[in-house]
Amino acid sequence: MDPDRPSGPRAPAHALTGSVTTRSVRLMARGIASQPRTYAVAILTSGLFGALTVAVSQVLGAVTDRVVVPGALGELDGTRPVWLAGAALAAVALGLATSVAARRVFAGIGVSDIQADHRRAVTRQYLRLPMSWHRQHPTGQLLSNANADVEAATGVFNPLPFALGVVVMIGVAAVALFRVDVWLAVTALVVLPVAVVANLVFQRYMSPAITRAQQLRAEVSDVAHESFEAALLVKSLGTEDREEARFAARADQLRAANVRVGKVRAVFDPVIELLPNLGTLLVLVVGAHRAAAGAVETGGIVAAAYLLTLMAVPVRAFGWVLGELPRGLVGYDRIARVLDARGTLAPGTTSLPSAPQGAHVQVRGVSVRVGSHTILDGVDVDLPPGRTVALVGPTGAGKTTLAGLLSRLQDPTSGHVHVDGLDVRDVREEDLTGQVALVSQQTFLFEDTVRANVTLADADDPGAPDDAHVWEALRLARVDDVVRRLPGGLDAPLGERGANLSGGQRQRIAIARALVRRPRVLVLDDATSAVDPGIEQEILEGFREGEDGTQGPTVLMIAYRMSSVLLADAVVHLRAGRVVDQGTHAELLVRDPGYRELATAYEKESARRSADAEGEAP
Repeated sequence: MDPDRPSGPRAPAHALTGSVTTRSVRLMARGIASQPRTYAVAILTSGLFGALTVAVSQVLGAVTDRVVVPGALGELDGTRPVWLAGAALAAVALGLATSVAARRVFAGIGVSDIQADHRRAVTRQYLRLPMSWHRQHPTGQLLSNANADVEAATGVFNPLPFALGVVVMIGVAAVALFRVDVWLAVTALVVLPVAVVANLVFQRYMSPAITRAQQLRAEVSDVAHESFEAALLVKSLGTEDREEARFAARADQLRAANVRVGKVRAVFDPVIELLPNLGTLLVLVVGAHRAAAGAVETGGIVAAAYLLTLMAVPVRAFGWVLGELPRGLVGYDRIARVLDARGTLAPGTTSLPSAPQGAHVQVRGVSVRVGSHTILDGVDVDLPPGRTVALVGPTGAGKTTLAGLLSRLQDPTSGHVHVDGLDVRDVREEDLTGQVALVSQQTFLFEDTVRANVTLADADDPGAPDDAHVWEALRLARVDDVVRRLPGGLDAPLGERGANLSGGQRQRIAIARALVRRPRVLVLDDATSAVDPGIEQEILEGFREGEDGTQGPTVLMIAYRMSSVLLADAVVHLRAGRVVDQGTHAELLVRDPGYRELATAYEKESARRSADAEGEAP
């Protein structure tokens, strides 16, 4: 990388560091901090639920001492105490119902918002990272990061407000229990340290199991994605059995990993379920002895026992949180690796003035290295405004890498790429994408209308090109007649990846997509390989003159047909990452033996393709 330039903005550290406990606390704190108002309401109502739960036990204890016991002994004075007791229990019950509903609603909103934030952040980072990073990460892995890993990372936030409300409940309950009897309180609260020990053991066994399961989910997604993408290959070569076996093997591994996770939870969950019930039994045993000694009243024992019974479900919330934390940490760590990935291109801040004519492109001393491998080495190329330059060379010469530098899919390790005298690394992204268009050989069309595929904008977008410009771009790409024949014209739906069009028609739609933006620099990476030679020549000749008779864009085309090369104003011969020679076709034929050999091979290949086409003609 150029030592005088930064490699890209250093993203804030998203990775969680420290012990498991520290990382768990940070994970929960970051989630709550991202949605402070929502979780403030959820936690507040959960705390209110905890306090009211304790209030139920206190009211029940008071009712036992003042209504039930006197009633059983025939000492109750009228029915007024009964009505008061019923009113008190009803009021607390109404408060409990309201707090439960509010807690669940706002906790659900918080989880959904956190998931949306994570998915937006991951997707935004995908768009920022260069193509070199994407080539190193399978598509299934990326899909898993944005889907399964996000769900894993946020699963803890649904029961979290409930668990925090339990903290309030335990605090209030502890005060209430100590007011009744110290030994009764100690007996009731002994379940808490036992729960902590159980969690530590659980984390030790669950973390590696969850990590393995999440990785296998990504691998299953990757295998499935490859099978879907290669559907034509699989069907035509009859390799369905192999694909089925490959997917089944990964699915079986994922099943085994999920079973392992289930076994760990199957041991942990019953322990958490058991603790409140065990506490209730201990309270009854100790309470009986304390009552026999006259140290506590019957209502106090009933209140303590009932309180632990009510706490059975809330204490499970701790179990839910503790059970989700290992999975949440693994999912978040996988997301953080994407968010903290380096290689993000530093955004430029300089405006690139627009103009009706093509831009002047200069490549100066450009080198690109990946590890110890050199892809481009000291490349110098000059593209005068409005001229068409053909880039030729054998496979692996670095042609696609050079083409990608112009549209800044990646930055050079050293050297500079200038457009109208401005380094592309300094140019604002919106200016560069608006004035430099790249059309690759691998054409992608969305399952949408022709208009949407050309404009890449919604129908109600005020900044979208109008239909007149769309038709003009289609005309320059020599595909307007094809679109007119489609039912609906511009509103005709295209199948998945443009399945209802031929390969050449898809490439021409992609060219129209670039032209509708009126680029000043047009980069064609073998973008007409599936187009008939005659139509290809018409398209290339049409580039020389833009709309309204103005000068057309500056064109750099990677060409494999001599008919295309002959239309270029100049030719650049690239081999092994170096420029061997550049000049006109005639000049290179005379002085460059390598180009002469390459041109002869191109001619033979073109003749072969023409003969094949004639043999297939009716």
